[in-house]
Amino acid sequence: MVAYPQRSVLSVPGSRPNMIEKALRSEADLVFIDLEDAVAPEAKASSRDNVIRALRELDWRGRPRAFRVNALDTPYFYRDLIEVVEAVGEQVDLVILPKIERGADVYLVATLLGQLEAVVGRDQPVRLQAQIETARGLLNCGEIAMARERLDALVFGPGDYAASVQIPSTAIGTPDEWDQHYPGHRFGYAMHQILVVSRAAGLQVIDGPYADFRDLEGLRASCLRARALGYDGKWCIHPAQIPVINQVFTPTMEEVRWAQEVLAAYEQARSSGQGALAIGTTMIDAASIRVAERTIARARVARLIE
Repeated sequence: MVAYPQRSVLSVPGSRPNMIEKALRSEADLVFIDLEDAVAPEAKASSRDNVIRALRELDWRGRPRAFRVNALDTPYFYRDLIEVVEAVGEQVDLVILPKIERGADVYLVATLLGQLEAVVGRDQPVRLQAQIETARGLLNCGEIAMARERLDALVFGPGDYAASVQIPSTAIGTPDEWDQHYPGHRFGYAMHQILVVSRAAGLQVIDGPYADFRDLEGLRASCLRARALGYDGKWCIHPAQIPVINQVFTPTMEEVRWAQEVLAAYEQARSSGQGALAIGTTMIDAASIRVAERTIARARVARLIE
């Protein structure tokens, strides 16, 4: 697990300086300034200046300084990366890459970043996150996850994914009348594929946004599905969504107490040379211990415990 939590990841348009300042005052674990979908084509070039100013001058409150570039197959990508990184030098930590479809895409960005880092005199590499949003991206997500050591996470993009594979959908991440016609969650296959390759590569895995920011109960249900599957967090498009997302993706104190009890019993059994381990009538095995360790790690990242 990387050193910073990503329960809630708030997207803010690069074309709206006032919204950037408001987003950075929020309780989101991670905030990123978007140059892609949230910015109209005619505003993309000028929005880079807003990103540069925010990365240089605003208070990120200890969070990674992050922005999202446009997709690699657009005429905006290379200038997004070069102009911003050259201008801010050390004052950027993370770049989010939309619509990644091959491991070579990540390699390309990592190579370009390496050259930029040499020019600006950076010692620490800029980190990357890759969004899986297309059929080809899902097909190659294992290759993408293993592409470079700069990657922190894979992010599922349900809206563009639905369009890519032609799933009928009315709004990003929200339920609609088509759900009743499929015996399961329609994004379950894609989300599980992304989860498995992320864990195999040691990455965090983040769910995409829920478009209806007024429907907090629908958001909660969406978060619970992702957490039940094993996801670390979820994107949000409005500050009102942050409390629900943070709550769902934070271990409960009951889960933390169970994990502490399991690990304490394990240490006691190991020190006394016992083989089998049980808590009450429940047998505890190696898998239970790994789950407990993961719960404690999540609790520490979320600052629930020391």
